[in-house]
Amino acid sequence: MNKITASKNKSATPTSSHDLEVKDGQIIFNSVWNKLVEEIGEENLRFPKEIFWLNGAPGAGKGTNTDFIMRYRDLTAPPLVVSSELQSPDARARIDAGQLVGDREVAEIILRRLLNPEFQFGAVVDGFPRTKVQVECLKHLHHKLSEMHLKYRESLYSDYFKKPHFHIVVLFVDEKESVRRQLYRGEQAQAHNAEVDESGVGELMEVRPTDLSPEAAHNRYRTFKEKTYDALQDLRQIFFYHFINAHGTIEEVRKRIFDELRYQGSLELDESTYERLSSVPVASSLSLHARQDLVDRLDAYEKRETDLFKEVVDVILSEFMPIVKLHAISGTAVINSENAVFTKPKALEMLIDIFSERGYHAIVDVNKLELADSIDPKTFKISNTMKRVFRVRIRFEGSEIRRGR
Repeated sequence: MNKITASKNKSATPTSSHDLEVKDGQIIFNSVWNKLVEEIGEENLRFPKEIFWLNGAPGAGKGTNTDFIMRYRDLTAPPLVVSSELQSPDARARIDAGQLVGDREVAEIILRRLLNPEFQFGAVVDGFPRTKVQVECLKHLHHKLSEMHLKYRESLYSDYFKKPHFHIVVLFVDEKESVRRQLYRGEQAQAHNAEVDESGVGELMEVRPTDLSPEAAHNRYRTFKEKTYDALQDLRQIFFYHFINAHGTIEEVRKRIFDELRYQGSLELDESTYERLSSVPVASSLSLHARQDLVDRLDAYEKRETDLFKEVVDVILSEFMPIVKLHAISGTAVINSENAVFTKPKALEMLIDIFSERGYHAIVDVNKLELADSIDPKTFKISNTMKRVFRVRIRFEGSEIRRGR
């Protein structure tokens, strides 16, 4: 009897809310995806290669910074703002109350809109995902697009199914700052609309109900923190995850966004392409210790190759610097040298390093010329000798010409 009771209790254990959300996300995504396949065909489900999923606390500045993100990544299509896409009466009522709209409705609208050809080079989606179910939909979308990339990579459709790159961008402010900004935005919108009504000039601004009530503003922030912010944490280990502190001035916030969105080639390239390029060092890694490496090389020249080092310095002083000084205003000099010292190993390296240490930028080209040397009187065969000309381009900060008045 006890065993039977235990068995019944075990089978009756409720499924966790997380498991239900994972399941709901899969069901909703599959439903929307299958509907799209049935309507337009899988080969026509051409989503952007790069998508920025922009989220943030109310008042964190998503609208303010969207254009900056788009310019930084050379995106030209207008941002896809989820709240603007949800125009049904029920959706508007929920939004005005600071609540979230149904997951299936949101997911289908977003997927359909992203198929628009205007987003082919990339898109910014403002306000998705906002729930754990929507997060699961996003995971399934990325997985499906990755599958299609592999499926079509050797076909005529390969250009339409690139490896997907999803960026999760979260702008964050605390509750106190969020409420302050929401209410300030409401005051500004009301003042602006009053001027428009009085003058008849200009366009009315949207006044959100949550921007007029401290209680509604607090509720909207708590909804973000409890529903959206928590849900987004699941994406940290999967996609690019850019968490931006949105406190401070616009310039300060944009500096943080710029630092977050810097080049990340190891994740953006296809695996085979990255493997091919990975042996080439990233420029930033070269410049990180470039100054100390230069100092070490110059010290080594002085200690281990003293005679050659001295000879290169003497040639620079006698042949190069007089010409460089003549170009002090333009900041650019091109010098041809046939000095035999540069045929010796390391001499050209020393030349470049010496100029670099003194604040110049030197580039060297080696030109080989064949010159007639002699003619055999019997066969009339011409003997040639090889001549090397070392062309050195030197750039530095020029001097401005002082102009009288």
